[in-house]
Amino acid sequence: MEATPRRGRHLLVSSLLACGLAILAGCSVAPLPELKPNVPETWRNAPAGVAPPSADLHGWWQALGDPALDDLVQRALQNNLDVAQAAERVRAARIQNRHSHDPYLPSLHGRTNDVIDPDTTASYFVVGFDAVWELPLFGAWQSSKRVAAGQEGQANAALRGAQVSLVAEVSRRWIELRTAQEQARLLGAVRDAQQERLKLLQVRAQLKLVPPVEVAKTQAELAHTEAALTEPQQAINASAQQLAVLLGQPEPDPAWLTPGPQPRLGAWQLATAPADMLRARPEIQSAEADVLRAAGELGMSRAEIYPHIGLGASLQWSANILSNYRVHTGEAISSYGPILDVPLFDWGQRVAAAHVKDHELKAAVYAYRQAVLQGVAEAETAMGDLEQTRIREEALQRASQAVDTSMAALRKRAELNLGSNLDVQEGLIENQRTQIELVGAIAQRDLAYVALYKALGGAPLPPPPSPAPAPAAGGAD
Repeated sequence: MEATPRRGRHLLVSSLLACGLAILAGCSVAPLPELKPNVPETWRNAPAGVAPPSADLHGWWQALGDPALDDLVQRALQNNLDVAQAAERVRAARIQNRHSHDPYLPSLHGRTNDVIDPDTTASYFVVGFDAVWELPLFGAWQSSKRVAAGQEGQANAALRGAQVSLVAEVSRRWIELRTAQEQARLLGAVRDAQQERLKLLQVRAQLKLVPPVEVAKTQAELAHTEAALTEPQQAINASAQQLAVLLGQPEPDPAWLTPGPQPRLGAWQLATAPADMLRARPEIQSAEADVLRAAGELGMSRAEIYPHIGLGASLQWSANILSNYRVHTGEAISSYGPILDVPLFDWGQRVAAAHVKDHELKAAVYAYRQAVLQGVAEAETAMGDLEQTRIREEALQRASQAVDTSMAALRKRAELNLGSNLDVQEGLIENQRTQIELVGAIAQRDLAYVALYKALGGAPLPPPPSPAPAPAAGGAD
């Protein structure tokens, strides 16, 4: 008749104990700060007529209209060694995150030992097992998870940062390579026109139709053009070599050194609102993860202030292996009970460590806000640069069209014997120089576009790195 009330009392005590442990486990968890940065609702330097908001940044470099660049980006994402390093660190952080609670799981240790009696009359072989389970109280369970999650978040942000930098650098190097090849072609045309002009002036100088100073001036201009031809060639060599490094290969592809069309930004529109774009910025993602890690470390330091409570058990078995040269039956000794570790003399040091972690959490929040402000500033600056380079490109495009019209008129006059071939060569030189300026303006706008999407955190989002393969069972033969 008394079994039922006794069972009810045991159930009540167990329930109260479980509730108490749950309260102890949850207390002292540092609250996560609210991360709601103030960002502008619209971009101040965005061009008029933007598209509806969207946070999709996949394939942003395709707006440059160069299939060769598309192929280079994909190859770089697969083969770049910096990205591969960052991916391995992500895998390591994920493994660590999955096992963040392991220190608070029950552990069992087995050991053996030979114990020799000082009087050399006995020798014992001891086998023992120790089991320890430290209860993750006072917020240690949640805090340890936050630390591991923050470290994984920082690894993910580093991987995304490596991808962003890689795609931007591949695009920049390819734009510079193709631009230098086009500049070299146009400078070669200027040199050829100057050589023809020099020949015509030398004939006229022999006929006393022009002073010798005109010939000397043209020779100097020709020499300057030949010297200028070395600059794009240097840029071609440097860009090709850096592309090889970015793609993880020892030398450039021969196809890169064959001149091709210059990448050119088409009809571009800003298709994202500020808050959407800034969430993809690796620096902000890293700062946010650092806040999570700092909050976890604060919780861990607060848990260290309180006693460590756990359960322990021990089992030891010994046998005399010296007497009569045979093993005698030994005896087993066991013990179990609670474990209590109370900080006494170093309690003040632990409290100070908790205060340190509290200040570090506040510093992490300030760093996050700074990262947001820096991201907005860089994006606005890059947007303004892109708009100004667009205006410059359009102005030089109009100048090029006017020079083309003038060139067509000079050729027509030469055909009608109303003008000289010398005028045609001078017009050709002016036309090619205008084209060189236009090529530079196109490249500047392309590079400003790359800088903008880098500032906005633009990069493809490939599948996350797969877990490392599990080791095969068994060892090597």
